Amino acid sequence: MTRTLVVVGHGPAGHRLVEEVRAGDRSGRWRIVVVAEEPRPAYDRVSLSSYLDGRTAADLDLTTPRMRTDPLVDLRLNTRAVHLDRGSRTVTCADSTALEYDALVLATGSRPFVPPVPGRDLAGCFTYRTIEDLDALRAAVRPGEPGVVVGGGLLGLEAARALRLLGARPHVVEMAPHLMPLQVDEGGGRVLARLVGALGVGVHCGRGLASLHGDPEGRVRAVTLSDGTELPASTVVFSAGVRPRDELAGSAGLERGGRGGFLVDERCRTADERVWAVGECAAVLGRCYGLAAPGYRMAEAVALQLLGSPSAVFPGADMSAKLKVLGVEVAGFGDVHARTEGAVEFVREDRAAGTYGKLVLAPDGRTLLGGVLAGDTAGYAVLRTLLGHELTAPAELLLAGGATL
Repeated sequence: MTRTLVVVGHGPAGHRLVEEVRAGDRSGRWRIVVVAEEPRPAYDRVSLSSYLDGRTAADLDLTTPRMRTDPLVDLRLNTRAVHLDRGSRTVTCADSTALEYDALVLATGSRPFVPPVPGRDLAGCFTYRTIEDLDALRAAVRPGEPGVVVGGGLLGLEAARALRLLGARPHVVEMAPHLMPLQVDEGGGRVLARLVGALGVGVHCGRGLASLHGDPEGRVRAVTLSDGTELPASTVVFSAGVRPRDELAGSAGLERGGRGGFLVDERCRTADERVWAVGECAAVLGRCYGLAAPGYRMAEAVALQLLGSPSAVFPGADMSAKLKVLGVEVAGFGDVHARTEGAVEFVREDRAAGTYGKLVLAPDGRTLLGGVLAGDTAGYAVLRTLLGHELTAPAELLLAGGATL
């Protein structure tokens, strides 16, 4: 007998879940109904700024023709889930449609965090999350004028790239002491700031946003930072992190994590055996993950459970990343900040070349625990493979990218 799986949300994690279930469900046990709030199917958010660099929404689309015509997948766009009744096992949508389920997966994602500062509602202020956000940004940016990005993490630097592509002169404001504080250490962040600064991006770290100021027409004209610095800005983009979309927890009586998100166990299952959560809205054992890769692993684990492997679990998140931000190569892996007790740090910096590398070693001085690369990531592939193992060559050679396994 065919059962009904309702998936609330069609971002990358929700889409991966649907793909995995359909790929493994050869007998058609599950009919899948996807409730998607956005007007378009799942798309590649990681490459969002490329939408302003020649790629189209169709280029970013993650769905396939086969999925779009699959009779066992009912994708409902522009549809928002507003209420969850676990007793009757129904999801009610804003259009009053009630969907009954045998299994429910919450993949509602997250929303951009906008700091509660005066002036945040002025015209010319945007978030950086959806294709619609980028359409609005493209229409509003005034080429040649300054713009401010609030947040110097990965998404914030992508937003700065978007402003550059649109002809604005971007400034990045980051409350942490350096850029990309989750992925790199202070040394890597310092080199990154120097390299992106050479591209014309103003970098202001160790300072927060205090207020925004408007012109007589009600459009933003400047921002004031926490140290009193005033930066002119005709556009402001908020990219200071995200918050999980867990509104349905209230009506359903589902527990939330300490920092929000649907609280789930290592199987990504809530206290209700019929309800799971995956992606940025899931607080796995209390922790939310703001990256795409962990969401994919969660989706794969839940799909296995739905297909008959109840012991499948989320294997944890590999936070290693090799990135190119504003044309600058950056990588971080393992214990980036050397938080392991007794850890030893080996640093190699070439100011003339604009490169920085750091290896974090165990107290024995031989076992690789983590590392940071900025400006040149040639050694990443070898170093990533060595994580947790003894070095196969001198640290200097490994950082230079001149060693192989």
